[in-house]
Amino acid sequence: MAGMKEHQFTEEKPLLPEPGGPDMDTKDRGCIVNALPPTDPAPPPTPSSSSRPPHRWHVIARHWLRLTRNRTSDCIPENCETLMPIGDWKEHDIETPYGMLHVVIRGAPKGNKPAILTFHDVGLNHKLCFNSFFHNEDMQEITRHFVVCHVDAPGQQVGAAQMPQGYQYPTMDMLAAMLPCVVQHFGFKSTIGIGVGAGAYILAKFALKFPELVEGLVLLNIDPNGKGWIDWATGKLSGLTSTLPDTVLPHLFSQEELMSNTELVQSYRQQINNTINLVNLQLFWNMYNSRRDLDMNRSGSIINAKTLKCPVMLVVGDNAPAEEGVVECNSKLDPTNTTFLKMADSGGLPQLTQPGKLSEAFKYFLQGMGYIAYVKDRRLSGGPVPSASMTRLARSRTASLNSGSSIEGSRPSRGLAHSDSNEAPCPLPWFCLVEIPDGSTHSVVVF
Repeated sequence: MAGMKEHQFTEEKPLLPEPGGPDMDTKDRGCIVNALPPTDPAPPPTPSSSSRPPHRWHVIARHWLRLTRNRTSDCIPENCETLMPIGDWKEHDIETPYGMLHVVIRGAPKGNKPAILTFHDVGLNHKLCFNSFFHNEDMQEITRHFVVCHVDAPGQQVGAAQMPQGYQYPTMDMLAAMLPCVVQHFGFKSTIGIGVGAGAYILAKFALKFPELVEGLVLLNIDPNGKGWIDWATGKLSGLTSTLPDTVLPHLFSQEELMSNTELVQSYRQQINNTINLVNLQLFWNMYNSRRDLDMNRSGSIINAKTLKCPVMLVVGDNAPAEEGVVECNSKLDPTNTTFLKMADSGGLPQLTQPGKLSEAFKYFLQGMGYIAYVKDRRLSGGPVPSASMTRLARSRTASLNSGSSIEGSRPSRGLAHSDSNEAPCPLPWFCLVEIPDGSTHSVVVF
């Protein structure tokens, strides 16, 4: 954690700032970490401007937290707890310089292994976003080896009380700056982040600011670009003519899913209405739509370019609303440690519709980083899958990147992972070379 206090965070201003909004100081003042909020808070600081309300935000946050605890102490929503047993997870409320974070953790740090740290998308919380994925049998086999830590954005957890009037929601920079406090609180040596949409954007910022705390990233549906004026105006108009859940759903699901009004879309429309406080959701949605471009570019593209230094796996479903943004993000990353995974038949949220395939890809990702050399694969008669499988994938990926021929010509033969049983062998995914509009290439894992 050395040097963490020296980082500066520049506040992201909305494209159209609200009149009289508070001009918050976003310098990292160090992590004030407590599982329970103190009973005697420090006296409020002198306001920096006449427009700032005469309240300390931490006092407001603690009051809001007490209301949330009272509402949720004897209430367990059925639709969000059916997949994960309550006893396996422990809830914590962590105070940071920019407000309170609700964190749910399972397991304890295991030696020098990193923790799996997740951050959800707008319109979701950790349960709605990751239940299906972490409940998958293959994923549970993986997480036996790691501590898992889910982070909920302020006010987005199930049963959260409504934010008080005048509450200034944290910016994307602030949300990223909260995460080192989580790492310090639990004593994690490092993390492997899994983020979706807004959560992927926040984790990418976290890795750019604190690269020593992040060993790897799995980013689903990330959009590295801020919204322009036209997009902002379109969003405002949509908000005037639609309910908030119907405004958020096109961000989460593909147009095909929305047009067919699948059971999944109907379920999530209902759960957004019933399990997330809509006032709090509006604050998070507004702040996400006010984000700026991620300050990263591929090395050599510009002078002093910054980019993610850790291994990254970018994931997007076919025809997902975030497809263009993920391709753009790929063009800003180092191709030698970045994998682009486009998943067929997965819609806008692959972790919900294809949790098994995503678990398999995550397993290969971890094996490529040198973790979990042997993981049980139920499709191979329960036999272990050696890390050599990832070695074959890495060689295929290298061949794809070095080849200048067509996609079909550059595609290596599909490897087969054989077992000693009489069951049919399991085909491994392959990598192929794909051209993107800027003339560069990237490798794609095809499932």
